[in-house]
Amino acid sequence: MSLDLVIRGGTIATASDVFRADVGIRDGRIVQIGEGLGQASQVIDATGRLVLPGGIDSHVHIAQPSGDGIRMADDFESGTRSALFGGNTTVLPFCLQGKGQSLRDALRGYHALATGNCYTDVSFHLIVSDPTPSVLGQELPALVMDGYTSFKVFMTYEGLRLNDAEILATMDTARRTGALVMVHCENEDAIRYLIGRHEAQGDVGPRAHATTRPVAAEREATHRAVSLAEIVDVPVVIVHVSNGAALGEIRAARGRGRKVVAETCPQYLMLTAADLDGMDWEGAKFVCSPPPRNAAEQEACWTGLEQGDFDLFSSDHCPFRYDDPAGKLNPKGRTSFAHVPNGIPGVETRLPILFSEGVSKGRIGLSRFVALTATNHARIYGLEKKGSIAVGMDADIAIWDAGAKRTIAHADLHDGADYSPYEGIEVTGWPETVIVGGRVMVRGGELVGAKGTGRYVPRALSSLARQAAV
Repeated sequence: MSLDLVIRGGTIATASDVFRADVGIRDGRIVQIGEGLGQASQVIDATGRLVLPGGIDSHVHIAQPSGDGIRMADDFESGTRSALFGGNTTVLPFCLQGKGQSLRDALRGYHALATGNCYTDVSFHLIVSDPTPSVLGQELPALVMDGYTSFKVFMTYEGLRLNDAEILATMDTARRTGALVMVHCENEDAIRYLIGRHEAQGDVGPRAHATTRPVAAEREATHRAVSLAEIVDVPVVIVHVSNGAALGEIRAARGRGRKVVAETCPQYLMLTAADLDGMDWEGAKFVCSPPPRNAAEQEACWTGLEQGDFDLFSSDHCPFRYDDPAGKLNPKGRTSFAHVPNGIPGVETRLPILFSEGVSKGRIGLSRFVALTATNHARIYGLEKKGSIAVGMDADIAIWDAGAKRTIAHADLHDGADYSPYEGIEVTGWPETVIVGGRVMVRGGELVGAKGTGRYVPRALSSLARQAAV
């Protein structure tokens, strides 16, 4: 049988190997890898290029409710388009349960926003903000069986955070069902105390966002999260780790035999707290949680990436427009850091930044890059047909020009925000052709695929969690 597409002459990288071969694709799947493959309806010459698994960004926020008068900058059309141009073929955004809302109702609304609007494949995490007995006893178990196999809990943000008893109960549901729990680790009571002290002193500029969310608040919450997971005996994902002390808590838990997944993000490699000290409220562009730290903590995160302590590299893409009354500079946000929406855009620049700063500069190898940006995400979150170039896998592929040099400029990006926190950073390496499910979506840096090509993907149980289910 003839092939739909052959990618010829490229250098393939997986999480374990780098080799030169052709890739044959039929009906959206990889069906052959080798030399001298047969006839194909379409051929891409990848000579001198890297052929990598499409990126999987397992931590993005798209079209998520964000408070009265506040609106995220990306819907599913702009968010997945931006992800696509950054070399990603699958993203995992969060479906937020409102207080008093059933998870089923939240999902119906979220699916309606996504259906027909995606350029990449998508799969949803759940955010549990109201863990009632019916949610934990009935809804969550049924949804896990339907392929919603991961959910997130917050230890910060009033209206979202759960207390320790609620976290334990939610983790116990995960233990019973084989789901995987993600935790945002910051101590909200400590943060509230520090915010009050800053406000009493009139210190309300964006830079105060960093000093009211210190390393100790993240470290303590990380220790508590892994301890709660140990009490219930479940694996846990600690998201967006920003510093060495929090990573130390994860290392210590692993030393006790605990299954703890660690994730970090570009902002903790490229930004510092000094960026929040910009003139004329410019620092609001860099407000995210946990906040960027300092050069020493950047180096600690790099060491964690190099030594294998981090399993995942995600963007935590959470975009708000800067100069917008529904964004960073909303009426209250103009008066105090405490009202600036938390989050920055970054889904399109995640892969080029890590490739340039990591692979091109020799800090990590190409296979480690693939693991951190695709393969581990698929393995940890139950995307069984994604994350690798192998026969039988989904034909989700990004073809990279490893020598391409670009200066990041928001004018060249595709999200719905009006700025990039990485403006002006020079990178080496950029994806030029992106294929989703065997369909060429970006060719030579130009969009050629149609909105709606991306599909929703239910997930299997995580390989980490399913063994613990009883």
